[in-house]
Amino acid sequence: MAEMLFHGDFLNQIPYLVAALLPALTFHEWGHAYMAKFFGDDTAQRAGRLTLNPMAHLDMMGTLAIFLIGFGWAKPVPINPTRMKGRWAEFWVASAGPLMNLALALLFSLLFHLHAYVWFGAANAEIVIQVIQISLFLNLALCFFNLIPIGPLDGRTIFAKLLPLRQSMSFELWNARYGSMLLLAIIVSEFILPIGILRFLVGTPTMFLAKLLM
Repeated sequence: MAEMLFHGDFLNQIPYLVAALLPALTFHEWGHAYMAKFFGDDTAQRAGRLTLNPMAHLDMMGTLAIFLIGFGWAKPVPINPTRMKGRWAEFWVASAGPLMNLALALLFSLLFHLHAYVWFGAANAEIVIQVIQISLFLNLALCFFNLIPIGPLDGRTIFAKLLPLRQSMSFELWNARYGSMLLLAIIVSEFILPIGILRFLVGTPTMFLAKLLM
């Protein structure tokens, strides 16, 4: 799981990013763990990942990378598909993370329209508004990024489970060989090409939906 930020003035937004990032990553990973448990796999629970404690999910290097290059990741939730019951179990376990981020984005949109920032007083209203806006944007970006169907991202499993069995097996084999390399190339191209692929795949739908929600 990863996150790519698409806004400027990054250094000044670091405090707001921290406030937005912790619940975004935590609920994403908790969603995977909860859904795996729901379908009969307690691997994540036994590993201490069925929790809303951010420290259980954060990866040291991935978190540091957020503040250095605006890109980072959390520790993937361990699952054991052989312990799950139901044909669509893996599909829903993979979908749970992005769905949690979408739910959080909708929640922050609701808080914005309910003028929840006034609950914190006039002196803090501007800070709360920025946290709400960044939280909404970040959760949408995290959702769409993880839906990319390559590498270790959630979209890979989601896409594979929608394919017929033979095509699914071929795709999984291809992805195991080339998926991570292709994902890395796409990420690197973001810093080289004038129009990044991620800005199109993630930034465009994120900005479109964020504008609708705000």
